[in-house]
Amino acid sequence: MRMNTTLVVNPKGGSGKTTVTTNLASHFAAGAVPTTVMDYDPQGSSLNWLRLRAPHAPKIHAANGAPAKAGQLRSIAMHVPPDTRQLIIDAPAGASGLLLQELLSRADCIIIPVAPSAIDIHATANFIRDLLLSGRLRVRNIRLSVVANRVRSSMPVYQPLERFLTSLSLPLLTRLSDSDAFLKAAETGVGIFEMDPLVTAAEREQFMPIVTWVDPQAARAAVTPRVIELPRVAQARSTISVPAFLRRQ
Repeated sequence: MRMNTTLVVNPKGGSGKTTVTTNLASHFAAGAVPTTVMDYDPQGSSLNWLRLRAPHAPKIHAANGAPAKAGQLRSIAMHVPPDTRQLIIDAPAGASGLLLQELLSRADCIIIPVAPSAIDIHATANFIRDLLLSGRLRVRNIRLSVVANRVRSSMPVYQPLERFLTSLSLPLLTRLSDSDAFLKAAETGVGIFEMDPLVTAAEREQFMPIVTWVDPQAARAAVTPRVIELPRVAQARSTISVPAFLRRQ
């Protein structure tokens, strides 16, 4: 069985790339699928999330694609275990030029999360247009989809983006709510599918279209991820403070 590589990318920071990356990776890992996260962002948000994971949590391998520091070999840090079946790449904001070409050369499918602002939506539409005009997606048969992130109730701001995507026959996969559950998952090293299902039922339903689009067999597998017990201090909080490195992603 070959490895499937999902590139999570948007030229704008704060679009939700790490939210998509970490929850997608944790879902596959919890289903006993060998999974690797490769973080190209120098901030290392996904790698920091991995360091927060409990020792008994399903294993997710970490690969660092960010520019190497002095005395380090980037090729070693980027190692992906040969048994990996799902590789999820968290791209840095502003990826372009040779770096973007490197990312695209690895990808089987692309997920573009977009935040709810006119500026973000405009930048995302231009980014998608540039990707399609480059021809690389067509030549390599790379699938592309968009995820609306941090959606609040009665939010019509995505309608222009939806019309743009419809004109290109591209899917808006789902809308992820502006939910505390995603924030708590980010700061405790778990995914929403590893949290109490009674607490995260709505978020799970929102996220599943992403899982099944990346891997259609995931829906048929019907694996119930194991719930990871959160630290008591995290469970007791009523107000969640998110570290700076996660707020920007």
